[in-house]
Amino acid sequence: MRFSTLTIASNPTAVTPYDISDWERTTYYHGISPDHPELLYRSDLLINPFLKPVGRLHHLPTKTIHGVFNTPLNAVWDTVAPQIRDLLKNRKIRYSAIQTARFVTHGEDRDSLGPVVIWIATYPTTTAAENAHDASPAILALLEANGVEGAVVEWYEGAVEKLSGPPLLRVTTDTNPTYYVRHFLTAGLGMPIATAEREDEDAQGSVALFFHENRDKHGNPSAKVFGVSNCHVLRKNTTVGYEFKGAGAPPQLVRVAGFRRFQRGLDEIKACISGHGTDADLLAREIVELEAKPMSEDPDEAAEDKATVEAKRIELAKVKGDIGVLEKFYNELNSQWSDIARRNIGHVDWAPEISVDVEGRHYTKDIGTFEVDAVRFKPQFKGNVVDLGAFCLICLIITSSDKNNLQESSLHPGNSPTCFTLKATAKQCSCFLPIASSGSTVASRASSWLIPTVSTATASPASLS
Repeated sequence: MRFSTLTIASNPTAVTPYDISDWERTTYYHGISPDHPELLYRSDLLINPFLKPVGRLHHLPTKTIHGVFNTPLNAVWDTVAPQIRDLLKNRKIRYSAIQTARFVTHGEDRDSLGPVVIWIATYPTTTAAENAHDASPAILALLEANGVEGAVVEWYEGAVEKLSGPPLLRVTTDTNPTYYVRHFLTAGLGMPIATAEREDEDAQGSVALFFHENRDKHGNPSAKVFGVSNCHVLRKNTTVGYEFKGAGAPPQLVRVAGFRRFQRGLDEIKACISGHGTDADLLAREIVELEAKPMSEDPDEAAEDKATVEAKRIELAKVKGDIGVLEKFYNELNSQWSDIARRNIGHVDWAPEISVDVEGRHYTKDIGTFEVDAVRFKPQFKGNVVDLGAFCLICLIITSSDKNNLQESSLHPGNSPTCFTLKATAKQCSCFLPIASSGSTVASRASSWLIPTVSTATASPASLS
């Protein structure tokens, strides 16, 4: 077998200083993200052509994006950045971001680091390539006047989006077709979480309970709600205690559903759609067979066959409707939740180092808290609710009695026959209480240290007001 020799063809469509071929526009940033932007214009278009490989076998180069370090631009960026901004404003260019970057191109044989790039995003459909072409020389001249040589200005379209994402999903009744596949994005106990700090490890855990901080450490009224999990879930280094320092400190982000759990959720939806499709095919065949069946001379049997056909038609219509709802639900999750940055639900607030033999009682302390994002939680937050599917809902209310413990707790009817409230204590608690798990269900012995920030004066059952 012979293979044709790889050849390189230049771009024949760039007939003006700012025309870019469709191929370059759509593939120039290939590899920097799963949904990379399209190139609008670049200042080195004529002197550095982006060649299109041709032939039966060819390698499409990929790029990765990197920060700008140890270059002349670093020393003057605070000066030139505002000037670039003013230049764009004077030209009536609606920019959404002005960034710096360097791109590494991964070729078939070697990698190459590109020049410093002033990476400008403009609001979609507001800026033409000609506008970018006309503005770029002034930006390059500004950089050169400040000692920055060899830089490139690249333009793309992009609007600023709030990355907090949509509110968490509500818990529905089991008549909703998405009931069984939406749990992992609802605000119930056992919610799967992962932290940005441990993202590279794909480490995951869950939420044990929520509590409301009535007053902060300074005694001021507080409306904050916190989630409780494990230190080993929230922190990479569990030998050093952590406490959020407040505004200005870099937050350690907490996400709902890490990469693995989110993909599993999507797979569960697809499996549900597939199962409904099998049911629809079976029902359709049964209807055809019944309709082809000769009418019985027995009036009762004939009436029963007719009723059966009607019943199966109704069932088939419902199954098809459920498939439509599930497909729409899948598409919404894929578009609104697939970016893990849009699954941020709060930040780590407090996580003491893991310790053993606490207070000489042979207990292991492995606990941490995170402050929840009220915008994400408030619309559907019901408090400490455990969704047990068709069985019941259990609401966990933390009290502060010194006399009782979980061994003496009981279930109390809630607002419906299937809703109960489990009253537990935060202090003299010595039973096994599920805290959180990473890969498997783990029960941790709860003691007086379980929720040290929860007391009569400082905390109450979780609520978002």
